[in-house]
Amino acid sequence: MSVASPMTAVALLRHDFITDYPSDAARILERMPGQEVSEALKDLEAGESLAAWEAMSPDVAMRALALLPSEGSTAILRSMDPGRAVPILALFDPESRDGLLELLPAEQADELRLLLTYPPDSAGFIMDAKVLLLRPETTVKEALARIRALRRRGVRVLFVVDPDNRLEGAVDVQDLATSGPQVTLDEIMHPVKAAVNAMASREEVAELLDQHQLTDLPVVDLDGRLIGAVRYQNLMATAENEATAAIQTMVGVSRDERALSSTWFAVRKRLPWLHINLGTAFLAASVVGLFEDTIAAYTALAVLLPVVAGQSGNTGAQALAVTMRGLALREISAHHWIKMLYKEMSTGFINGVVVALTTAFFVYLWSHSFSLAAVIASAMVLSMVAAGFAGAIIPLALTMLDQDPAQSSSIILTTVTD
Repeated sequence: MSVASPMTAVALLRHDFITDYPSDAARILERMPGQEVSEALKDLEAGESLAAWEAMSPDVAMRALALLPSEGSTAILRSMDPGRAVPILALFDPESRDGLLELLPAEQADELRLLLTYPPDSAGFIMDAKVLLLRPETTVKEALARIRALRRRGVRVLFVVDPDNRLEGAVDVQDLATSGPQVTLDEIMHPVKAAVNAMASREEVAELLDQHQLTDLPVVDLDGRLIGAVRYQNLMATAENEATAAIQTMVGVSRDERALSSTWFAVRKRLPWLHINLGTAFLAASVVGLFEDTIAAYTALAVLLPVVAGQSGNTGAQALAVTMRGLALREISAHHWIKMLYKEMSTGFINGVVVALTTAFFVYLWSHSFSLAAVIASAMVLSMVAAGFAGAIIPLALTMLDQDPAQSSSIILTTVTD
C-alpha cells in the first residue's frame, strides 16, 4: 500500500477543508495575500471551491480572481450566484471587468451588466462600490492591511458584516488608527445608524445623510447584503454637476457642452433653441404691433417700454431661480404650486407697487404727464405680477409633466414677460 507524500496529504486536507467548511475557509483566506488565495483555490474545480469564493469578502475575491488564468476565473463567474458576482466585478476597473464579461455566455454577461447599472436618480448610481466588507473577528492590523491593498483614500467609515455580508456595525477610521493591532473590530465597532436600498431615490439618500449627519451611507441589495456606500462628498459633487448643467439648459445650451467644446458642436446644440427663441420673439413683437397706432401717437411709450420689460424680466428670473432651487433641493414639489404661486405673485405685486411709484415719480418729472405716469405705473405692477406667476409656474408645470424643469425655462419666461 503506497503512502501519500506530505505535499499530497496537505493538498487533500486543504481540499477537504475548503469543500466541507467553506465559510471557515473563507475567513482564513481573507487573511492571506491575494497570490496565496489564488494558489490555494486554483487547483480545485469550480463546483468544489464555489462556496468559498461566494463566502469571501469581495475585495479579497477580486484580487485572487484577477490572478487566476482566464479559464479559471471564467468558470468561477459562470457558476457564481449573480448577486455574489456583482460586488466582486464592481471592484475591477472597467476594462478588466469588460474583459471578464466577454468570456462569459452572452445571456449571463448581459444579466450581470444589467445588475451593475442603476437608474440615474438612484442610490446605486451614485454609490461607491469599492467598499471593504470586514468581519467582527478581523483585527485592526488585518483591517489596515486590507485598506492598503485596496488603495482607497478618503474613506472615513468601514463596515462590518456577517457571513452573509449583511451589516453588523461600522468602524470609524479614526478609531481604527488609535487602537492596538490585535484589537478586533467587534470591540470598537458601533451600530449602523441608517442604510438604504440601491434603488432608493436620491432624495431619500440626501434625507438620511442629513438626518443622521453621516459621511458614508451604506447601500444594500434586495437581500440586505452590503454592496456599496454613498459618500457625502460624492453626493455633493453630483448635485453640483446637475446644478451647473441646469444653468446651461435654462438658456437652451446642451448639458453635454463644455467650455472647450468645438465650435460646430456648440452651433449644433444651440441653433435649434435660438430658432425657437426667434419665434417667441416674433410672438412678443406681434403683441406690441397691436398697439402700433397708440405708440405712434405717444412716442414716449416706446422709450419707456424697455424699462417695464426689463423690470418684469428680472422679477421673473428671480422667481424662476428660487423655484428651481427649491425643486433641486427638494424643499418643494409640484404639490406646492398654490403656495408658490401665491408667494411669487404677492412678492411681485408688492415689489411692483414700490418700483411703480418710483418709476411714476421720475416719469412725471420727465413728461409732466400724470396720465403717462399712471399708465407706466399700472403696467409695471401688472407685468411684475405676471412675471412672478410665470417664474413659478413654468418649472412647476414642467415637473408635473415629468419633464426637466430646467429645460430652456428662461426662453419661455422671456416670451411671457415680453
